[in-house]
Amino acid sequence: MKRFYRQAEAVPLDPDSYGVALDGRRVRTPAGRPLALPSRALAAAVAEEWAAQGKTVQPRTMAMMTLAATALDRVAPRAAEVATEVAHYGETDLLCYRDAAGRELARRQSAAWQPVLDWLATAHGVRLKPVEGVMPAAQDGPALEALRRAVDAHEPFRLTALHAAVTATGSAALGMALLDGRLNACQTWRCARIDDAWQAEHWGEDDEARKRGGALRDELAAVERFAALLNKEA
Repeated sequence: MKRFYRQAEAVPLDPDSYGVALDGRRVRTPAGRPLALPSRALAAAVAEEWAAQGKTVQPRTMAMMTLAATALDRVAPRAAEVATEVAHYGETDLLCYRDAAGRELARRQSAAWQPVLDWLATAHGVRLKPVEGVMPAAQDGPALEALRRAVDAHEPFRLTALHAAVTATGSAALGMALLDGRLNACQTWRCARIDDAWQAEHWGEDDEARKRGGALRDELAAVERFAALLNKEA
């Protein structure tokens, strides 16, 4: 899309929400909804993305706008369904599937992943059980119920960030840890890629795997920033 505006700025909509205006005209989401954001800081970040565009507008370079529009267009209208999708990851969480005991990979997995599972149990009452191997293992009903309650506590914007982190990593535990600040984006990325890093050490890393790793790193960094901007005043 060709750039059609000269100036982008954050504007107040009401005491509790902010928008973005392009040459005075308020931005709407792809579905036509008003872009109403919960913090001035997020609105300013989205405005900066619009202002940074060149002669053509490249949506792929606008991570904050994309997440905000997703929250309004796709998550808020079906928040219960999205929460269910996120909570289902607890049934096959990446952090629960370990390599055979006694091997170096199993040691690395336990060292990185078990503290996250322990935190999830302490902070949210979600006690997921690790197992050896890759065959699906049923988690206890109370643990999954506790995870659903924890996910349900997220309003649509934070639920959007949580959904992005969980689907990117394959782990509800990692997504919760990132959104709660237990892990930062870099730590989350390292945890999510332990198996990939092991394979790269032993058999090398091809270009496709390298690109996937870079895309995951960028996505988690965007999620971390988006979540931080939700509660930031300026």
